[in-house]
Amino acid sequence: MTQQMSRSSRDQYGDADSHILSVAERGIDPAPVSAFASVSAHASVAASATTQTSTPLQTPAFFSTITSDDSPSRRARHAAHASHAARTSGSSAASHGGTPRRSANASSSSSGARELLLWCGVPVLIVLLLRVFLFGFYVIPSGSMLDTIQINDRVITTKLAPDLIKLQRGDIVVFKDPANWLQSESSRHSDDLIKRLIGLPGDTVACAGAGQPVTINGVAIDESAYLKPGVQPSDFAFSVTVTEGHIFVLGDNRANSADSRYHQNDGANGLVPISDVLGVAIVRNWPLSRIGTIDSHHEVFANVPDPA
Repeated sequence: MTQQMSRSSRDQYGDADSHILSVAERGIDPAPVSAFASVSAHASVAASATTQTSTPLQTPAFFSTITSDDSPSRRARHAAHASHAARTSGSSAASHGGTPRRSANASSSSSGARELLLWCGVPVLIVLLLRVFLFGFYVIPSGSMLDTIQINDRVITTKLAPDLIKLQRGDIVVFKDPANWLQSESSRHSDDLIKRLIGLPGDTVACAGAGQPVTINGVAIDESAYLKPGVQPSDFAFSVTVTEGHIFVLGDNRANSADSRYHQNDGANGLVPISDVLGVAIVRNWPLSRIGTIDSHHEVFANVPDPA
C-alpha cells in the first residue's frame, strides 16, 4: 500500500510538473501554478490514501483557464491594441495638426504683407495728402526774384494761404498767370509765377521814378533787405490803387521782372486776383547749400498805415 501511495504520489507530482511545463511553454507565469499544483498533489495523495484510487489532476487546467484572462498574452494583445490606437491617434493628430501649422504660416505671411503695406503705404499716403492739401513744390526757372531765389532753386509753399492764413505785405506768393504775363518772361516752364506781395486790397502803391523809393499809402519803405544789390526800386514812375480781391506784386530783381508795373493795360491794372494765389513760399529745399526758410521781411512794412 505504501509503495502504491508513493507511486501514486510520484505520478501525481509528475503530472503536475508536466502541466507546469506545458503552462510555462505557453508563456504563462508558472509560479502560482506550481504552488497550486503542489497543494493539489498533496490533496490527491491524501485522497488516494483514502480511496486507493488515482484520479486525474484537473485543477491546474481549471486554474490555467481562469488566470489566462490576466496572462501576458492578453497583456500583449492589450499592449498591441493600445499601440495601434496610439499610432492611429498620433497620425490623426499629425494630420489635424498640419492644418494649424499651414494656417499659422498663411497667417504669418498675411501679417507680413500687412506690415509691409503699413510701413510703405502709410508714409506714401501721408506725403500725398500733404502734397495735395498742405504744400506745393516748385522749381524757379527765371531770375526775377534774385538774389532771394536763384534760378533752378526749389521752393515749398504752404497752401493754407490765403484761405486759412491771411496774406501779408512781404509774402512771396506763387500764383497762376492772371493775364498772359508769361509772354514777357524770359523763361517759360509753367503757367505759374512767383513775386513779392507789396500791396493789399485798398493800398495805393506808387513810385516817383528812378532813384525814388516805393511808397505804400504815402509812406516810403526801405527794400534794401531783399532787393538785388545795385537794382533800383523802379526805373519808372507808377501809381496803382489795389482793388478789392486783388494784390499788387513786384519782383526782387526789379531790373528783370515783368510784374504789376508792366501790366497796367491788361484789364486789371496789373493786379493779381487773390483767388489765383496758390500759396506762400516758406522753405527753399534745393540745392543743399541753400536749404533754409524764406524770409518775408514783414518788418519792412511795419510802419505802413492802413488804407484810408
